[in-house]
Formats: sequence, structure tokens, C-alpha cells
Amino acid sequence: MRLIAIVVTAVGLGLAGFGAMKTSEYISVTKAREQAALKRIVPTVEVFVANKPLPFGHVLTPDDVVAISWPKAAVPESAFIDKALLFPEGARGQRTVIRQMEKFEPLLASKVTEPGEDAGLNTRLGRGMRAFTFKVDASTGISGFLRAGDRVDIYWTGSASGISDSVQGEITKLIESGISVAAVDSSTNSDSIGASRTVTVEATPQQVARLAQAQVTGRLALSLVGIADDTEAAAIDVDKRGLLGIVTQEAAPAEAAKVCTIKTRKGGEVVEIPIPCTN
Repeated sequence: MRLIAIVVTAVGLGLAGFGAMKTSEYISVTKAREQAALKRIVPTVEVFVANKPLPFGHVLTPDDVVAISWPKAAVPESAFIDKALLFPEGARGQRTVIRQMEKFEPLLASKVTEPGEDAGLNTRLGRGMRAFTFKVDASTGISGFLRAGDRVDIYWTGSASGISDSVQGEITKLIESGISVAAVDSSTNSDSIGASRTVTVEATPQQVARLAQAQVTGRLALSLVGIADDTEAAAIDVDKRGLLGIVTQEAAPAEAAKVCTIKTRKGGEVVEIPIPCTN
């Protein structure tokens, strides 16, 4: 019995030692793996990205962005990591996307405007509309009062000779009413006021064709429409006679020449023979 007890004790001690050795090896391997994992962990920082595709001309709002963790060593230059810088408090306007962005693409300063900065004329044009520019001077361009966002009536003055027999000399005609001004000179800023040299309007392709034809065949003049005016201008055309109130009278028809005749009988017929009138 003593021999069996000694054998069992020896076997138990051997198993315990083997288990302790394996446990130590496992702990060592685990620690090594943890240290290697810690070495692989990269410091991160929150970067604001688009949470959906953002097209060119889109006005950026806080609902369009989300903050995600980004490797600190790989943050793109000019990326926004502070929401207060992306949407500054008290800014005069919103940012506009000037380069198309895909979902989860970082927002960069080069891809959006400054708060309130104009993104360009093409972002102001409505669907199906075009921009058309023509020259004006101090008198025809409403000098000192015209700005982007105003509405104007456009008048054409030119010669109608060879087109209409009823119009003599030049005629002034309202060709477009309530056209929106997109830019004055090269500025699309609605706060800019000055003596304009060119005016760019927002018009349909058909209106652009009419304005182009009017520009090469006569002179254009603008008339400013009131901001609250919702009336529609009637068709207007004035020539020199209409300006001076001269009414054209139709010439009376010439009196028919008087014809004198005498009647004479020839056989069984009565014939009228013309003769000079004595009265």
C-alpha cells in the first residue's frame, strides 16, 4: 500500500508541475500577443466626413456630416476636426460644396466655401435656366441701384424699317418682363452696388435667343421692378408718332371722275354715248 501511495503522489506532483509549466507558457504567450497588439494600435482623432453623397452647389448643414475616428498620422490636410470651425457660431451664411463628395469622404477646406462666401454663378441658376450677359452703361443699366437678385424689365430700341410699313423710324418695345439679375459686372454679391458695365440675367434658352438678337439689332435698356411688385407688364411698343401723340389719318378716297353720256336709239336699241361734261 505504501508503494502505491508513493507512486500516486509522484504522479500527482508530476502532473501539477506539468500544468504549472503549461500555464506559465500560456501566460507568457498571451502577454506577448497583448504587447504586439498594443504596438499595432494607432492613435486616432475625430474627423468630420460626409454622411451621404454631396453634389456641387449643395448648401452644407450639420445634418450632412458625421464625426468618425481617423488615424491621427493620416488626417488629410485642411480636414475639419472641430465642429465649431466647420459651422462657426455667428457666421453670416452657410458653406457651399464646391467639389462633389462621396459618403464618408472627409470634409476639406478646399471642397467647401467659407461661411457666406459665394460659390459661383452656376450654383444660382435654376433648372433649365441659362446665364446671359450684355453690356449696359450708366443710363441704361440703372447706375448705382442695380444688384444681383433684382428683377428688371428689358426694353429694345431699334429700327423697324423694312419690317413694318406702319412704323416709321425707330421703335421701343418691351421684350422681356421680370427677368432676374444673376450678377452685376463680375459680382454675384447682392450687397454690391455700383455703376455697372455688364449685367448677367437668368433666362430660358428662348429668352437668351431673343436677347441675343435684340443686342445685335438695337439697344437694350433696363427698368427696375419693385421688390413687392407682382403685376405683369402689358405688351408695350412706342414709336415717334406714339411718343408725340400724332394720330395717322387715312387719306380720303379720291372722288370718282364724273362721266356724262347721251342716249340715242340705234334701230331697236338704246345706246349711251359718253360726251365731255359741260358743268
